[in-house]
Parts: sequence; structure tokens; C-alpha cells
Amino acid sequence: MKSINPDDFKVTDKITLSKIPTELKIDADDDEKEEKLDKVSSKLSSFQDVMYAHNRYSVLICLQGMDTSGKDSLIREVFKEFNARGVVVHSFKTPNSTELEHDYLWRHYLALPEKGKFAVFNRTHYENVLVTRVHPEYIMYENLPGIDNVSNITPEFWKKRFEQINNFEKHIVKNGTIVMKFFLNMSKEEQRKRLLHRLDNQVDNWKFSTGDLKERELWDNYMSCYEDAINNTSTNHAPWYIIPADDKEMARYIVAKIIWEEMQKLTDIKEPELDDKVKENMKLYREQLEKE
Repeated sequence: MKSINPDDFKVTDKITLSKIPTELKIDADDDEKEEKLDKVSSKLSSFQDVMYAHNRYSVLICLQGMDTSGKDSLIREVFKEFNARGVVVHSFKTPNSTELEHDYLWRHYLALPEKGKFAVFNRTHYENVLVTRVHPEYIMYENLPGIDNVSNITPEFWKKRFEQINNFEKHIVKNGTIVMKFFLNMSKEEQRKRLLHRLDNQVDNWKFSTGDLKERELWDNYMSCYEDAINNTSTNHAPWYIIPADDKEMARYIVAKIIWEEMQKLTDIKEPELDDKVKENMKLYREQLEKE
């Protein structure tokens, strides 16, 4: 199977989403993709164990995509080999009353990973420039100074939010958090098929929501907002990767492979060595234990 190069998916210049393919044509069946994913996932798990002992870096994985784009299953499959202590998943829903009493980034700060751990944001702080931009009336719940009605929400408002998000990410990166952001780029036709699957298969009926159909009607609006958000917030320190997501198995492998390749750049991560005094007394400690 063709080797995956992270740079092929990284956003380094202005993009037009409609020109980016939603499927990667590759000569491999699902079994081969799953086998490749299992190997990478296992290596990531071992790497996280070392990172935990090293205790200087944390990793934040941000996943965005339209409904049915495969975020949940990607998380399950990519991180299934991890020690439970090593990865925490946060699925951000509509802000509750407590969260609305703080600025919109507050709840995301609280969910940031501890040193040595991975955190996965399933839907992220970018919802604040995506859903709220498609539905600007939601901004009114934030009770912001100078925003008395929707007409007060100008293009400058969104420009400032992009700047605030960039500053948020720059701050956490400077303090040891590795940030990688993935947009699961699924076609509208593929979403239609997946929604039909939820209707036609009883075991998946519970996943279907009439709200999905309402949001689907706003597809073009969402794509425009995603494009603008990605173009304004893909940076060297916190890059966006656009992942072709019509093939779920392939999307999972690509994401895992990118994470693995990027983590290999952190050559200073290694297991800590024993203290010299401990090394000198290893024989004594062994004797003490063997006497018990």
C-alpha cells in the first residue's frame, strides 16, 4: 500500500474545500487498511507510555467534521491500544448554563491534557466559529458586551475569534502541548448514504436525528465556514490536516499515521534514567528484596 506522507494532507496555504478530494484512491482492501492501522496504533500506544514517563509534553488531537463523518469510530479504532490512563476523550455539546457564564474557550482550557497524556476533542473549540457562524443567534446566549442582536455580529467579530483561537493554541503549544487538527472531509453524497444506513439498520437507528437533516440543508454554508476557519487558523505550530473521509478505514489509518510521523519529530522524548544513587545501590536493593 502507498506510503502516507503527512505533508500531502497538511494545510500550508489557502485552500478551496470543493477542490480537495473526499476519497483517496489506493490499491488496498479493508483488511489491509485495518492491519496497517493496528500496527500504527500499537506503536502510538508504546510511544505514549514513554511520553508519560518523560512527563514534559502532552498531545491534543482535534477532530472536526460534518455529522456521520466518522469521528466516533475513528477515536475508537485509532486509540484502542492505548492504556486507559493515557488518553482522554472530550465530546463538546451545546454549552451548559455554567459554561455560558465564562468565555467560550474556558471549558476547552479545562479539558486540556495533562503532561504525558493525549486528549481528543471530538468537536472542538472550532464549533465557536462553525456552528455559531451558521447559526449566529447562538452567540446571543453568550451575553457578550456590545452584542445586543445578531446584526452586531460583523465579519470583524469572526476575525477576532480566529485571532483568539490562534493565540489560545500558540499559548498551549509554547507550554508543551502538541496540537494536531483534523478535518474529516466527507462528500455530501457519502453523508446521504450513511444517514440512510442509520435509518435502514435497526441497530443504528438510535444514531439518527432529524436535526441531521436540518443541518444537511445548510451544507454549503458549513463548507464555507470550515474553509474560512481552516484558512485562518492553520499554523506551523497547530496545523490543520484535511483527511479524505468517504472511506472510513482509510481515514483512520491516515490520521494515525500522521500522528505517528509527527510524534517522531520529538527526538527528546525518552524514558528517564534511574538516579545515579539508585544505580549504585541496585545490588543492595535486590538483596533486600530477596531476603523477604
